[in-house]
Amino acid sequence: MAHPKKERTFVAVKPDGIQRGLIGEMIKRLENVGLKLVAMKMLTVDIPHVEKHYTLDPEWRRVTGEKTIAGYKSKGLTPPSEDPFEITGKILKNLTTYMTSGPVIAMVWEGAHAVKLVRKLVGGTEPLTSDVGTIRGDYVLDSYAMSDQDGRAVRNLIHASGSLEDAAKEIPHWFKQDEITSYRLVQDEILYDASLDNILE
Repeated sequence: MAHPKKERTFVAVKPDGIQRGLIGEMIKRLENVGLKLVAMKMLTVDIPHVEKHYTLDPEWRRVTGEKTIAGYKSKGLTPPSEDPFEITGKILKNLTTYMTSGPVIAMVWEGAHAVKLVRKLVGGTEPLTSDVGTIRGDYVLDSYAMSDQDGRAVRNLIHASGSLEDAAKEIPHWFKQDEITSYRLVQDEILYDASLDNILE
């Protein structure tokens, strides 16, 4: 079994994150926790690439649609449709418009608990309800109410894989194997060496 320190996750700085000049701040937060950047590139993506990204999980449309409908009802609102696939059809159209509006920065981060750590640092999908101290909670003011009224995707700066299974599908969708670099950082010994016996000479 692979050591937990080899866990990898996919992260993308979205077009609004680049336009807001927050690339360095987001990378800094992921580095500060001890994660290692093993792949990165800036690119513009087309609609098929974005659609494929969001539908790598064949259940994404149904699950996301059902969650959206439940979210409306929990707030005492009437959902625009009771059909989860009709809902996610609109969501997917808005997401492709958003993600193709400018360049994105795609990254792979490696380290123990990479998926959960990045999700914790990024915050919830809706910036308005994301905790203070998270990237979305600290740097953006968008909300579902505002994006729904405007008929667009919520602008939340950054994407992070939701699970190990998602990461395993998303990484090869964005990167070829030879674009990912395995290397050693000096800090790896402090983070992962079991005995810390290489510090004193």
